[in-house]
This record gives sequence, structure tokens and C-alpha cells, in this order.
Amino acid sequence: MTAGRYQFIASTSLIALIFLCLGWELWWAPLKPGGSWMTLKAVLLLAPLFGILRGKRYTYKWTSLFIQFYLLEGLTRATSDSGLSQKLAIAETALAAIVFVATILYIRATRPTAEEKAVQSS
Repeated sequence: MTAGRYQFIASTSLIALIFLCLGWELWWAPLKPGGSWMTLKAVLLLAPLFGILRGKRYTYKWTSLFIQFYLLEGLTRATSDSGLSQKLAIAETALAAIVFVATILYIRATRPTAEEKAVQSS
């Protein structure tokens, strides 16, 4: 696959994760009725969004580390919650894993060759 395809997969799953986090904490199964401060976790996902959409390699690098918090939260709530919240946590886990894998594959697909490294260091 090409870097463009990995960028598309990372972008769409990140956007889907943002909407999932917003819907989960505002309407579908919030921690407190009427919504909670947990919606801020969706706002934090906006930080890497524009770099991911533009294909900035550095953003992909730190996003691969950052997204693991969402993977951890999804796994924790998938094993501790029940009902709709558990299903949403499983979806969050799946989306975070897709973002993680797509960012790693994008980083590998866009790494500079030995020739490019030699030109940069000269």
C-alpha cells in the first residue's frame, strides 16, 4: 500500500474517533446524565488532526504515542463497563488501534532513503 492510503485510513479513523468520543460522552452513554467533562478527550484529538490531514511526518510520530491513551481507556472501559458503554469502548479500542497501525505504517512508508539522509546531513 502507498503512504496516501495510510494517510486516508489514519485520517478517517481519527475523525471517526473524535465523533465517537463526542457522541459517547454527550448523548449515548455519558458518565453523568447530561454530559461530562470527558468530552474534552475529543477536543484533545483535534491537536493532531490537521497535521495528519496534511501528511506531516512529525505529527504521525507523536500521534502514534498519543493515541495509546485512547487505546488504554477503551480497553479499560470495555472490561469494566457494561451495556452500551461497553460497546462504545470496544469501538473506541478498534478505532484507536486502526489509527495506531495506520500512523506506524505511514511513518515507515515515508521514511527517507539512505541517499536522502546523506543529502540532508551534507
